[in-house]
Amino acid sequence: MDFAYWSFVAAFAVAGLVAYGLTPLVRRRAIRLGMLDVNASARKVHTGDVPRLGGIALVVAFFTPLAGIFFRHNVIGEAFFADWKRPLAIFGGGLCIALLGVVDDVRGLSAKAKFPVQFAVAAGVWWLGFRVGQVATPWGVLELGWASLPFTVLWIVGVVNAMNLIDGLDGLASGVALAAVAVTFVISFRRLDLLMCLYSASLAGALVGFLRYNFNPATIFMGDTGSMFLGFILATTSIQASQKSSTAVAMIVPIVALGVPIMDTLLAMLRRALRGRPLFSADREHMHHRLLDLGLTHRQAVLTLYVMSIAFCVLALGLSYANSAQTAALLALTGGIAFVVVRYLGYWTGLLESAKAAERRRRNREITSGVAEASRRLRQAADTVAMWEALKPMADVLGAEALSLDLGGQPFRFERRSGVDESLAIAARFPVRGKVVDGTLVVTWVDGRRGIERDEQLAIEGLCTAIAAAPAAEPRGAEPNVPHGEPA
Repeated sequence: MDFAYWSFVAAFAVAGLVAYGLTPLVRRRAIRLGMLDVNASARKVHTGDVPRLGGIALVVAFFTPLAGIFFRHNVIGEAFFADWKRPLAIFGGGLCIALLGVVDDVRGLSAKAKFPVQFAVAAGVWWLGFRVGQVATPWGVLELGWASLPFTVLWIVGVVNAMNLIDGLDGLASGVALAAVAVTFVISFRRLDLLMCLYSASLAGALVGFLRYNFNPATIFMGDTGSMFLGFILATTSIQASQKSSTAVAMIVPIVALGVPIMDTLLAMLRRALRGRPLFSADREHMHHRLLDLGLTHRQAVLTLYVMSIAFCVLALGLSYANSAQTAALLALTGGIAFVVVRYLGYWTGLLESAKAAERRRRNREITSGVAEASRRLRQAADTVAMWEALKPMADVLGAEALSLDLGGQPFRFERRSGVDESLAIAARFPVRGKVVDGTLVVTWVDGRRGIERDEQLAIEGLCTAIAAAPAAEPRGAEPNVPHGEPA
């Protein structure tokens, strides 16, 4: 075991050095290619444009020390080749998820496009041996049997997307993952699971080396490549660790260790369901957003979530050693901490209000449907006049008095009525950033409001994205100006 111990140290050091040395190279290449995270949304909290392909450095750093297994024969190599299916799951599944992330970072993919790949990879991992076979309940341990497949797939896909969702502040996903992987390493080391220790040490080293550039103020983001890859490795290694746990805590330990991203994801899905919004739509109400709204600085919010993650990880380690009575006490403490966090961040009141807001849910569904229909018509528009005709119905959908669009110097304006009290008017300007032409969309309300709701803001930002992507947005010669939304 002494030899294995130094192998883990070496894996940690090699992965850390590779991440430390490779990340600046990836950063320069991403800048040269224009692969930048642009601050053009209300959800963004960073300033400036930051390269977003740092996950590539994480992936390479993770696999570099593992490649040594193929060149040296030792006890870890013997364990690796003795059960080739599970290493294949880590290597093959991890690379597939990483490639999916690269495509998402470069081209942008919808949830509908990513989910089939994630589910297929998770099903393949289950077939290769990473399976959740049982779960703990208040009445004892439940053997899943045939339900092991859907449960395992949902766990892997859920953790992959939970890490993706929490990656909203500089260094947040990296630090949370580092705390969780430490739990997996400790549990695996205690049970002499050499491969899981090696995977954990490699991932921890890669995260430490990458954090040098990702912590606030970050000079590079991991992007979906890094966040989804982290989620995949954490999900699969935690399954292996839980399989050898005592039956009283099967699968509870990794759930608690990943308490912060899991809680953030569940809260996001719950509030979106209550508000009638798509479950996987974007918003600005994640835990890190709430901490910023409470007045914390960027770095203070990250450190606060680090402390929360460490607290959950300590509880998870305690659960791995606890007897039945101690397990009940630790789970009660975990639930208490989660409840305090939910109350402190204002989710409790918000969820209660959302549950009663039937009209708001109806309105959000109407806005979402209107944006989808306008986007569909924009894709079919033959020219800018047809584009404008596709946009005009959004005035009714948004309850706006006027819409104005300036696209590459071509002004359009539509007013629902005249003779309104201008003192009650409030206008919001939204940038339209396209590959060829830029513009501005102005939405004006006269209903006495003092500001624009966040859901409306995000919907209009999505509409601006559709305008910029419309084929007719590319200028093809002079188009007539159209006053009041009517053809000249």
